Amino acid sequence: MEHSSSSLVDSTLISSQRLSLVEFLIQSAEHLQVAPVVKYSALSLFADRFLPSLPRFKIDAHNSNNWLLKPLTESALHLFAVISLWISTKMHDSRPLSVTCLRSLANKSISEQHFTTRNFLEAEVLFMQVLNFEIGTTNIAFLFLQELWIQIKGVAKAGELINFEACMEIMDLLYEKEETSLLCTYSCPPHSLAASILVVTYVMTVPQHKWEFPILPWGEEMH
Repeated sequence: MEHSSSSLVDSTLISSQRLSLVEFLIQSAEHLQVAPVVKYSALSLFADRFLPSLPRFKIDAHNSNNWLLKPLTESALHLFAVISLWISTKMHDSRPLSVTCLRSLANKSISEQHFTTRNFLEAEVLFMQVLNFEIGTTNIAFLFLQELWIQIKGVAKAGELINFEACMEIMDLLYEKEETSLLCTYSCPPHSLAASILVVTYVMTVPQHKWEFPILPWGEEMH
């Protein structure tokens, strides 16, 4: 009964903090000036997979005794957001972010608690345990979006006019808005989400007199 109550409390905390945590991760990514693929891989790891899995992970009595989870605090969740960026840079950058750089960011942005190098290492292990060490990020919307953008530029002149920065801004908004954030996690397969974002960006950024390409049929065929 105690574990069920604890899990309910954790689920409530995560649900109420989810959007602010996503905003924190995006702001941290901008501060660190990481590549877009790093940011969106981190969002996938953290928002789409880690946060939904954490309450279930804590039900295990052995896991619930970890000091980062007992109790689960907003500061710890912020730390895990930073950890997701760290893991993502290890997968996508030839020179991953150093723990010193991440600690500097955490000291500035997580004022409620000071984390040591050892804390970062412990949090990284725990993060990967929650994901059952399955940290692949090949099946994320950003990579499909990038691939579709390259493909459309190869088949249509109008594709050159699509503003890819606008594509990423739309993706950020989907994560940051409560009404659409769950699309990124549950409702929409990543390839379909990518195709939808590209179509919307096409309509928004390509001048109407250049709309000679059948973007909707092409988008449906691609996803």
